[in-house]
Amino acid sequence: MNQPFVITPTNPASSEMRELIAELDEYLAALYPPESIHGLNFAAVQPDSVTVLLAKFGADPVGCGTLRRLDPGFAEVKRMYVRPTARGRGVGRQLLSAIEAIAKQAHVHTLRLETGVHQPEAIRLYERAGFYPIPPFGDYKLDPLCLFFEKPLT
Repeated sequence: MNQPFVITPTNPASSEMRELIAELDEYLAALYPPESIHGLNFAAVQPDSVTVLLAKFGADPVGCGTLRRLDPGFAEVKRMYVRPTARGRGVGRQLLSAIEAIAKQAHVHTLRLETGVHQPEAIRLYERAGFYPIPPFGDYKLDPLCLFFEKPLT
């Protein structure tokens, strides 16, 4: 993994994405009860409402992230994950930057996200990227294990 990583849009049904999402789901299941896990069923959303990104070192998939467009001007960051072997190399930061760039191109003015209290690395990533805490949004309910963040894109 000494080569640079590349981030590209991908099909959420690809084998690489299915593998990464399965790892993410397993990771979250070890931290939270099912009612506090808010994944994204790609089959249940309109394909044109999501952009899925895959990060790879060479041929090795190491991370993913999704932009889900909501109401006009608003979008949500979903399914962010970086494999433990690739953490600390800027993959998460670059995925988030790529998601923000796509959001701006789609005329999104506000990004939102939900993450869990037991993920300090994710919380730190989002705060360093300019996200700040907000109350639950959309269909989310108040949950002591969930945190909600927002970032204006200007």
